Amino acid sequence: MTTTARPPVDCHVVTHVHWDREWYRPFESFRARLVELAERVCDELDDGRTTTFHLDGQTIVLADVQALRPDLADRLAGHARAGRLTLGPWHVLADNQLVSGENLVRNLLTARRWGARVGTLADVGYCPDTFGHPADLPRILNGFGMDTALVWRGAPDGTARFHWRSPDGSQVLAANQGYHAAEVLWAEPDGDAGRVARLKDFLAVERDRLPDGPWLLMNGGDHLAPTDTAGALAAVAAADQGAVLHESTLAAFFAAAREAAEAGGVPLIEGPLRHRPGRLTFLLPGTLSARMYLKQANAAAQTGLERWAEPLLALHAPDDATLTAELRHAWELLLRNSPHDSICGCSVDEVHRENEVRFERVRQATDHLVLRALGAAGLDTRRYGDPETAQAAFAVLNPHPRPHTGPVTVELLTAPGRHPQSVIGPDGAAVPFESEALGEETAFEADLDLLPDSRPALRHRLHLLATHVPGLGHAVHTVVLGDAPQPAATAAVEEDTRSLLLADGATLTAGDDAALTLTLADGTLVPGLAALLDDGDRGDTYNFDPVPHDVPLAPRLRSARRRTSAVRTVLELDAAIDVPVALTGDRSGRAPETTQIPLTITVTHWFGHAPLRWNATFDNTADDHRLRVHFPAPAPAARWSADTHYSLLDHPVGPDLGPLPTERAHEAEYGCVPVQSVSAIGDGALRIAVAAAGLPERTGLAAEFSPSGQDEMVLTLLRSVGWLSRFDLNARTTGAGPMMATPEAQCRRRHSFDLALAVGSPVAADTGLVDLAEAATVPLRAAQLRPGTAPAPLAAPGLRVYGARMTALKGAEDGDGLVLRLSNPTGRVAAAEVDLPDGWRAAPVRLDESPTGEPYPGGRITLTLPPYGLSGLRLTRS
Repeated sequence: MTTTARPPVDCHVVTHVHWDREWYRPFESFRARLVELAERVCDELDDGRTTTFHLDGQTIVLADVQALRPDLADRLAGHARAGRLTLGPWHVLADNQLVSGENLVRNLLTARRWGARVGTLADVGYCPDTFGHPADLPRILNGFGMDTALVWRGAPDGTARFHWRSPDGSQVLAANQGYHAAEVLWAEPDGDAGRVARLKDFLAVERDRLPDGPWLLMNGGDHLAPTDTAGALAAVAAADQGAVLHESTLAAFFAAAREAAEAGGVPLIEGPLRHRPGRLTFLLPGTLSARMYLKQANAAAQTGLERWAEPLLALHAPDDATLTAELRHAWELLLRNSPHDSICGCSVDEVHRENEVRFERVRQATDHLVLRALGAAGLDTRRYGDPETAQAAFAVLNPHPRPHTGPVTVELLTAPGRHPQSVIGPDGAAVPFESEALGEETAFEADLDLLPDSRPALRHRLHLLATHVPGLGHAVHTVVLGDAPQPAATAAVEEDTRSLLLADGATLTAGDDAALTLTLADGTLVPGLAALLDDGDRGDTYNFDPVPHDVPLAPRLRSARRRTSAVRTVLELDAAIDVPVALTGDRSGRAPETTQIPLTITVTHWFGHAPLRWNATFDNTADDHRLRVHFPAPAPAARWSADTHYSLLDHPVGPDLGPLPTERAHEAEYGCVPVQSVSAIGDGALRIAVAAAGLPERTGLAAEFSPSGQDEMVLTLLRSVGWLSRFDLNARTTGAGPMMATPEAQCRRRHSFDLALAVGSPVAADTGLVDLAEAATVPLRAAQLRPGTAPAPLAAPGLRVYGARMTALKGAEDGDGLVLRLSNPTGRVAAAEVDLPDGWRAAPVRLDESPTGEPYPGGRITLTLPPYGLSGLRLTRS
């Protein structure tokens, strides 16, 4: 019997670099090295030592080189135009789980602007080092014409190729490939024989995973310059490896991989890629909660741009070139905080100080954009001139595309000694309100058309429920002023009171541990809501690591009071938790010394508004610990729900942490998942839902693993750790980065966490979860109008949307009209209606804003959004 030798397998060698803009060094240090690397890349491409080079899938590296060496950036662009260098498809390699879907869309759009400068961009969904991959990523890639993805962490271990499908049915061919393989062909002291041996080992692994190939060798790694790829391949060419190695590109590899996949045998994987980690394929889920203040700042910045600055500019100042440029600049700043080593909080302290400055700069730009857009809409919100003595006015602003009712807090400046007496709504009816005087100050304003001016003023804070504010519009309220505070507008205080009476006869009561018990009108108890528990954390910025034999600590309630006004009731709880100051010196347990952390907890019930607002504020004075808030389900719940970018997904309840690994270079399986804004556990009348911006780490605990003995939904509020990475953890058995101290990751600062909580009928259906998320994360705003001015007639085009969530309203990238994006995050078909202004029309577009069909007629458009559907429209004037 004779055997036929297998033909050699094609192995594509893609020489590349993985470039972190900032990580274990701050940005400036890395950028200086990037310029050095760019020069070496160009030299090797010029003399043929390297035939092609992949510049890490992100155009930001070109921008960073250009800032220091424009001549070198021109050389890189020349190689890109010649096909020797590939860039993109991203502007930055973001952590694509922590940022929003619209953030990822802006990332790809920004890259395309850079791509126009170099002539071409790579068209492979290149995501080699993100810490897991979200379910909606195939949909986003398809929206930019991409049908392939290179993934790694979180992909099913041992599966080399698979079709990956989003909840809406979008699909890509994914290659599961570690990007760091420089050591295979690297010039080591053991010479060519060592290269051959290492290559043999690499190919053996690939042969086990995918016997018939094609194979991909990512010849490069973190911050490494190319080292004569042609010479390295020549050195191993004589060895019989059962493979044909050749320099290639990702596009060529995926063309061959697709041809092989069409022959069959490629599995289908659906949903997020957060599968059980294999050797060195760490998911690093502790990055979801490391330096939580960064996640909160990112969520605020995203919302400011996506739901305030962009829509207001699109509607009221679409042709203002300066404001358009400022908007793009703000997005650029925000995108530079999106890479996984930045937004994940797993860099040295210097990096994250710079992140905070960038977030602040985004806020400043957003405030200016909103100010100017409101001015274009006829609302002058500058505090200039003599403060009002008789009456003042403010506008309630609605960012939602349909009428909206919700709580509003507005700060009002009046003349000294003048106080709000009544608030009159736009229909002329009195509006109940609560008022508090904040004190006298000197108000200052100046602008291009306003001389600098300082005036004495009295600041007030008003709270009210604004009703039926027009979609994408505003409602002007008038405040009548008088000589003395209005007693009816002052909240009455009841001391030593722990309960709130809610709508429909329900009651909320605080326990000795400051957790809440909801008693429904029929007597059903829902106990343990918002229970705070603190446990030790001997981990690093990448992973929570439990302290052996640790017992979670709960706060104790010290006092309680209730404040009631005409618009709301607030339960104020003063609590304290005694937390060990740190770990012991040998890191085996928590220190016996403790520090008391006082907590101020408020629960607010707005009359006529269903969700409760829960807030906890405290100064963290302890190290090496984790604080979480728990929501036990009153009945068994096998699954819990949470939103990703454009979809609501179910997850199983289970343990907080799987079995600890015993082999080196492995990671325990964690129960947490990344959440964009809203999560829920339970069903029907006992469903519990929580919405919050910037709190992405959430877990569903099964009863046997939870402190309450019930299935629970748990949100992480704070992780305090002092190391970038450590090599002595129990839940991860090697380092995930250099072992460097990061004392500022202990988060010794003031923290404030806001949650919207709803139980039962308002959130029994998934559409209720979407409404809760919108109301909680994109609330109404209000701004005082400039004294002595009246709002101009609203020139808004009258755009309205019903039955879908608006995720974007922006100026089109090419300047031709607006782009409106609508989402149905639920698993049911949704009927959406879009009312167009007179003289406008709409046409369907992809995420990249290219057309996908014929225009709709004007007037009202009815869209059928399939489960998890996303629809984009370009709106133009006829």
